[in-house]
Amino acid sequence: MAQKKTLQTKAKAKPMAKPIVKKSLTKAKAKPKTKPKVRKMVRGFKPKIRIENVVASISVDAEIDLDKLAASLPSAEYEPEQFPGLVLRLEDPKSAILVFSSGKMVCTGAKAPKFIKIAIDKTIKLIRSTGIKIRGPPTITIQNIVASSDLCVELNLDRIAFALQNAEFEPEQFPGLVFRVFDPKVVFLLFRSGKIVCTGAKKRIDLDRGVQKLITELRRIKVV
Repeated sequence: MAQKKTLQTKAKAKPMAKPIVKKSLTKAKAKPKTKPKVRKMVRGFKPKIRIENVVASISVDAEIDLDKLAASLPSAEYEPEQFPGLVLRLEDPKSAILVFSSGKMVCTGAKAPKFIKIAIDKTIKLIRSTGIKIRGPPTITIQNIVASSDLCVELNLDRIAFALQNAEFEPEQFPGLVFRVFDPKVVFLLFRSGKIVCTGAKKRIDLDRGVQKLITELRRIKVV
């Protein structure tokens, strides 16, 4: 008898499943690109100058009892063992006034020369409120205006130090270059980023003239 052959059905191989790649639902936000500093200054460029601090000396005709002043004004700071002057801090305009028994004062921290007179008028009013007599108006002298700015260009400090006579640059000690202008009498600190600091000015116009002279010199040696 012929043996019946059992028909075997071969199982069909299942196609291999493709690996599932999970896609991130949120795309990574691209980091904002910072504007690179340019190497050449645009013709006619005028940098914005920001006053950071104004220092003034003041003289009034009075002998000021600092102990009485310290006892009468809660805002006064007076530690004669450490410093001979009394400190008064004002919030409006924001400033600090050093008061000495001789009638001399120093005002610092103001953001513009016009705020010095306002601060001193308020200080004299506070002193008079304690019973201390001050005769006549104060004599105010601006001693120093400190300002900052940005030339918006990269500065080659090594080249500037080599090319300009009144420049000092010692990168091992300080990252900025010192450049002196004699008319008006101001001193600049220059940094590679293009940031600058100006000190020594007595008037706002000194800042403007000084910055323009600096730019003129930098253009002359072709670094901007």
